[in-house]
Amino acid sequence: MAQWCQLQLLESKYLEQVDQLYDDSFPMDIRQYLSKWIESIDWENVAVQDSLATVRFHDLLAQLDDQHSRFSLENNFLLQHNIRKIKRNLQDHFQEDPVHMAMIISRNLKEEQKILTNRENTQTSMVLEKQKLDNKYMFMHVRFAIYLIQHVYLTYEHDFKENTLKNRGEGFILSVGDHLFTGICVSGIEVVGQLAEVLNMAEAVLSDLISEELAEWKKRQQISCIGGPPNACLDQLQNWFTAVAESLQQVRQQLKELQELEQKYTYDNDPIKQQKGFLEGRALALFRNLLEHSLVVERQPCMPTHPQRPLVLKTQVQFTVKLRFLVKLQEFNYQLKVKALFDKDVTEKKGFRKFNILGTNTKVMNMEESNGSLAAEFRHLQLKEQKVAGNRTNEGPLIVTEELHCICFESELNQSGLELKLETISLPIVVISNVSQLPSGWASILWYNMLTSEPKNLKFFLSPPAASWGQLSEVLSWQFSSVTKRGLNEEQLSMLADKLLGENPEGLIPWTKFCKKSFPFWLWIEAILDLIKRHLLSLWNDGCILGFVSKEREKALLTGKCPGTFLLRFSESSRDGAITFTWVEHDLYGESPVFHAVEPYTKKELSAVSLPDIIRTYKVMAAENIPENPLRFLYPDIPKDKSFGKYYARASEASEPMDVESSSSTGYMKTELISVSEVHPSRLQDNMMPMSPDVFGELKRSVAPVLQCWTKDIDAAVSKTSPLVFKKVY
Repeated sequence: MAQWCQLQLLESKYLEQVDQLYDDSFPMDIRQYLSKWIESIDWENVAVQDSLATVRFHDLLAQLDDQHSRFSLENNFLLQHNIRKIKRNLQDHFQEDPVHMAMIISRNLKEEQKILTNRENTQTSMVLEKQKLDNKYMFMHVRFAIYLIQHVYLTYEHDFKENTLKNRGEGFILSVGDHLFTGICVSGIEVVGQLAEVLNMAEAVLSDLISEELAEWKKRQQISCIGGPPNACLDQLQNWFTAVAESLQQVRQQLKELQELEQKYTYDNDPIKQQKGFLEGRALALFRNLLEHSLVVERQPCMPTHPQRPLVLKTQVQFTVKLRFLVKLQEFNYQLKVKALFDKDVTEKKGFRKFNILGTNTKVMNMEESNGSLAAEFRHLQLKEQKVAGNRTNEGPLIVTEELHCICFESELNQSGLELKLETISLPIVVISNVSQLPSGWASILWYNMLTSEPKNLKFFLSPPAASWGQLSEVLSWQFSSVTKRGLNEEQLSMLADKLLGENPEGLIPWTKFCKKSFPFWLWIEAILDLIKRHLLSLWNDGCILGFVSKEREKALLTGKCPGTFLLRFSESSRDGAITFTWVEHDLYGESPVFHAVEPYTKKELSAVSLPDIIRTYKVMAAENIPENPLRFLYPDIPKDKSFGKYYARASEASEPMDVESSSSTGYMKTELISVSEVHPSRLQDNMMPMSPDVFGELKRSVAPVLQCWTKDIDAAVSKTSPLVFKKVY
């Protein structure tokens, strides 16, 4: 399969890496349209030969011409336009330096291959691990089958010889007895050896399951809880646990049958009689160990009102939690009664709050109809704080959103002489009493699950460790990808790294800097997330918002762009989340870029008018000039109506008047809310000075290239009045 085709089959997190390889200088459209031709060329060789690079550059332009012709036959005007534009851009960028283009293509192809290799290695590793375990189970079952065959043979041989001896005389017994007993003894030794080997294999598999597979699943669950990839493989883990349990049950059953055989016949130094007790004890110990680790929290405590923020619970608000028993045997159905307890066996901490669990805190585990798993789900639990005398405000060492608690689940199993206590524990939770504490509580959950896997480390925030940027950057991106269709790209993360680390890019980020300063970094991110979810979701998903761009980087991006090119970024100074746009103009002579940024729009303003409509109607007014919209192209060079047109508000249909006999005219003029920025006249004084014809002619010639970038459309006459919302321009 072609490399480009393989890339398109990857998961979204890998596709985001591919997306970052391409920009305006060499857009992904070329890679898509000319994928076969591009992959047929040795670009690494082309990149070191000037003459060959020139040839390949013109070959690529010819390929684009062919593609344009195909679109012409299909009457696809839009794609024809895009191809022409791409060709012009390539000529502008690489006409004088085709080697640079070859280097870009060569680099991108190598990076694409790395992405594919990383994906394959990850997948291969998972497959090999699964195969390794599956092979162990297969080998264990083969060994058990050998044991069964040997046991059947021994039983048959014993019964045959016993009956033979009964029917023969004493002389015969004396002549063949030694030979018979020798055969039985050898068979007994082989049976014991085979059985011990089965238990050895079961112990090795069980060790892998508990110390590796189960531990890795729990770590993946932690990652999933804080926005990472969804946690899977629990069904596979259940299959493995169940397979080992069934094998151990069979071993125990065969040991019982050996006991019956022993009652029929035994002799001195019988290996079965000598080893049976030890084997029974070992099989039972393995079975107990397996069951003790089989009770897991399948779905961590979570309020249904905030499904993407598990482990933060509000008092007197219902939450759910689900458990599963990984040994799915029919004999355990309806046999396990699970009870939920709050902070069980937790050493009391001075000043920490105490809570009671309200609602039905006991459930019986049964096999679900949907997938047959042995599970119990608590749906209507609530927490209520225990009132204590006095004021505890200053008694505790931590604020309430740093207090970690846990919910313990316990059960008992009594079956076939097996008495067993089962217990598992939730991940640490934060309990809040007001929804305003949710962002800070979620920050604690992020920090804990990012840095530790100890489920009972409830004193974590007494001395919280610092985080590296590598750890935090991935978690930050998950916060966006879990609620939108886009995570954060490298450039956005780079801006956030500079904001947090400053001049020490290799430094560690302390908890206090992340969430406890007067203007916490996390609460700024949280406010932006809320802004996106409420007002900017579609624009963010479509990639219209660069978002996290420093002012210095913003100027670098807009420099050299056509006047009226603008980008959208989040305000760095707004605690409640706000978005602004910055556009570029040129000075009088078209030489130096001039940048303007509008006062950021908050949630309150975006609730009244959507951002696309603000961009559509935005005006700049200076002195007595006619207000005009300076926004023309979304960075890098996309006409604003193409980017935002589908989001513009449509004119609403007029409602029917109550008096059908009256005139259709209401007598009112329609209004529209628009944003206007007033520019101080002093900023335009150079433009307003009188000029001689010679100076004007020279000015006209100097600004002609700049004027070509402006569209020539004229705003249609507006026959309605518009309330003005004045915004500052910086």
